[in-house]
Amino acid sequence: MILETERLILRPWEESDAEDLYKYASHPDVGPIAGWAIHTSVENSREIIRDVLSAPETYAVVLKETCKPVGSIGLMLGKGSNIGLPDTEGEIGYWIGVPLWGQGLIPEAVRELMRYGFGQLKLSKMWCGYFDGNMKSKRVQEKCGFRHHHTSENVPCALPGILRTEHVTCITRDQWIWARMYEAAKAVQNGRSISDYVEAGGVAASILSGSGRIYTGVCVDTCSTLGICAERNAIFNMITNGEQEIKKVLAIMSTGKTGAPCGACRELMVQLMPENYQSIEIMLDYENEKVFTLGELTPEWWI
Repeated sequence: MILETERLILRPWEESDAEDLYKYASHPDVGPIAGWAIHTSVENSREIIRDVLSAPETYAVVLKETCKPVGSIGLMLGKGSNIGLPDTEGEIGYWIGVPLWGQGLIPEAVRELMRYGFGQLKLSKMWCGYFDGNMKSKRVQEKCGFRHHHTSENVPCALPGILRTEHVTCITRDQWIWARMYEAAKAVQNGRSISDYVEAGGVAASILSGSGRIYTGVCVDTCSTLGICAERNAIFNMITNGEQEIKKVLAIMSTGKTGAPCGACRELMVQLMPENYQSIEIMLDYENEKVFTLGELTPEWWI
């Protein structure tokens, strides 16, 4: 499997990568903080490629600009993880060379592995972790939506005789979908005045369709009744692209908070899916993960 992002290619390690691996894995600031020993020679790196980095779903993080590996990322599935997971879950591990720190490359790689794990492998939950003091790894996980699950003391690592405190984080597939929807809506919001009579983007919305695609829209406010809500705009975008089934709805207000659709938007959703509108999920409070169904918000319909 080869995965690709804007700046990276994630591909299996090859023994010919040994020199590049040693270049970064021999730095004392990389391995020990992540719980493994620094590489001592090119041959040592070659052995690790053969014995460790050849595991399934383990990828060299390759810069497109240079076509050279600068780090590693892996997805350990089920019992192959470090924390004994069921087959429907996976654990992500990663590192990148010191000269590449601070460029957002590992979050970019992690997001792609999350897309692959949740989207293609249909995992229900993904896990991550960092040892006490590894603030860079903690920030990566926070940026990618992982949330603290538990902390374990006296955890053994690949360094002989060393016990660490490990902070374990996780994210569910549902949380990942809502996070993508929030980011998609936020990306198009851009509240602005278009003319003396029209404003747009005070509210932005995203819709998850039956196919799993995310559609977005913004509100358009006019000095007459010609405006439209963000949710209906997103729904019309979905319909324009040939779909009609809504799974989830999220709307971001001008304050950055999420909220419920208005009566007109709910009415459109009910008329669009009269037989099963009750199951549409509405994100009311993204920060506190409060989700209601349209059936709970609109228990009775006038028709």
